[in-house]
Amino acid sequence: MRHMPSVLVVEDESAIAELIAVNLRHNGFRPIWAMDSETAQRDLDAGLPDLILLDWMLPGESGLALAKRWRADPRTQSVPLIMLTARGDEADRVAGLDAGADDYIAKPFSTKELLARIRAVLRRRTPEQAGETLTLGTLVLDPSTHRVSFDDRPLKLGPTEFKLLHYLMGHAERVHSRAQLLDKVWGDHVYIEERTVDVHVKRLREAMALAGTRVETVRGAGYRLTATPVTVAATGIRSEKANHPPL
Repeated sequence: MRHMPSVLVVEDESAIAELIAVNLRHNGFRPIWAMDSETAQRDLDAGLPDLILLDWMLPGESGLALAKRWRADPRTQSVPLIMLTARGDEADRVAGLDAGADDYIAKPFSTKELLARIRAVLRRRTPEQAGETLTLGTLVLDPSTHRVSFDDRPLKLGPTEFKLLHYLMGHAERVHSRAQLLDKVWGDHVYIEERTVDVHVKRLREAMALAGTRVETVRGAGYRLTATPVTVAATGIRSEKANHPPL
């Protein structure tokens, strides 16, 4: 099963949102529609999309304010973001880009151009291709040296666990099915049982037991890497989220 990149469409005009959603679905994306800032924030809290399409003019908090807030939040600061707006002046474009947008497209727009810009932004922001050092809290992964550390202390990972962590850190807080992880980590040309993912997730959890991050099981959906703080109790490790089920 191929991974369908998710796109959070933050747009209060339903006709425009539906037009965007139809074209996204027809081109292999999974659209999520939020008509205002509160709905958008709830969607982001539930899980990070692969990209955000954000309208400037929204009821309540403006798209510009949202972009600034999300870029200031370590959890959402790396999510690719494209601003949509009827404000096409140079000063407005500059303001949108300065707020943290990766690209800016003015209404009315061609859906072909919008899709091309989405694909271009996703290509630019793919950490596996860029080879960038990834961080999540004080967890650091350097693909060039193949090293992982937490609080400057090295963590020992096998090669498959390293690749798995590399992908999860590049897409932190997002839920990934076993099939998606097989595709992205092992490659779609390799036939491996999906339960193999569970084995390597277990090994990764053991290696990162005290690293301040956790690979959560999302029932019926897959796995998610999160920076949830952990505390060490006499009986082992537990999350500070009181209502989270044990792993």
